[in-house]
Amino acid sequence: MLDCVALVVTADALDHFEAALGSVCRAVSFFHDEDAGLWDIQGVKERGAYEAELAAALAVAEMLTGLSPVVTRSVVPVGGWLARTRQAFPEQLIGQRFLVRGTHINAPTSPGRIILTLDAGLAFGTGEHNSTRGCLVALERVAASRQPRRVLDLGTGSGILAIAASKMLGQPVLASDIDARAARVATANARLNGKAAFIRAIRADGWADRRIRRAGPYDLVFANILARPLCAMAHNLATSLAPGGTAILAGLLTTQANWVLSAHRRAGLVLESRIVDGAWSILTLRKRGAK
Repeated sequence: MLDCVALVVTADALDHFEAALGSVCRAVSFFHDEDAGLWDIQGVKERGAYEAELAAALAVAEMLTGLSPVVTRSVVPVGGWLARTRQAFPEQLIGQRFLVRGTHINAPTSPGRIILTLDAGLAFGTGEHNSTRGCLVALERVAASRQPRRVLDLGTGSGILAIAASKMLGQPVLASDIDARAARVATANARLNGKAAFIRAIRADGWADRRIRRAGPYDLVFANILARPLCAMAHNLATSLAPGGTAILAGLLTTQANWVLSAHRRAGLVLESRIVDGAWSILTLRKRGAK
């Protein structure tokens, strides 16, 4: 059995409570009630596990936002959750080049598409979220004009962006996540996609980790995280990019985009393009200078 934890928050509190649930849940989903202007967040975790950690994470989110949403709980059978997850994870055509599909789909592939195969049961990011889709489209645009060699996927989750970059660019990718479970999932998905030799997934605390700093400077960095940590990391990101290097930032609401952009402009990066997908924005930034 699994625990399903659900709550409803306003848009400006979404990233804090998503981070709270994401710190202990194996999967987190969002639903935007446009009529009410509210977000329904649901997380699924092991039955009875991480209760103290969840309580502490929610308390921090409440302190930061001033909100105390009602938290509802339900019990979900593992088999039922997996069936529901697979049913909600159809094959997805993203951009001009990518096709994302679960391991439960056996239909013929689409010619000319780069196939990204993920295990829906692991559910750390399956390409359904606006931010992930936007990152894949942004990657297409970057690859159309240049060929980055040193690539970092910061906050890799399922590893979908690392796998996509390696398949499209033919380069090795360093993938990191603060969650050790996510690093293991990314490793498993890399193997599933025939990219085990090209993707190194590690548990790391972002730029504080020496392995990440030493592997730079990077030609391309994905950071599909949240607005607040993106702003906090702006200087480290800028100094770790090679001249002419590119950063694709996501996980931020459109209402937060200018805040994130301002932090990175102060660090010396320039806006190259912006993708808006629903309530979410994806920023592609570049460091001045030629490679």
